[in-house]
Amino acid sequence: MIKHKPLEEEESPLKAIRELLGLSQQEFAGLLGVSITTVSRWERGKTPPTFTIGQIRVLLRELKPYGLTLENFPDDMTPGNRMQLQGSGGVDVT
Repeated sequence: MIKHKPLEEEESPLKAIRELLGLSQQEFAGLLGVSITTVSRWERGKTPPTFTIGQIRVLLRELKPYGLTLENFPDDMTPGNRMQLQGSGGVDVT
């Protein structure tokens, strides 16, 4: 089982996803087709994240090898809301 650092209490679920995928903010922004500023604002809680269906599909495709699905996502993706990042793939980052 791969162990990652525990989520900080105020850490953004999106930052946890990005770090799980091993991506920089710039790479994550490119993956989702948004600016690096947008990713930074999402992670700091300055702007609530909103996703298109296409962006959700991209995230789910990238997270599939880790056994993560939409059920793992919190309803609120702003910092301080914990995300269950343990899927059937044995990856545990909570």
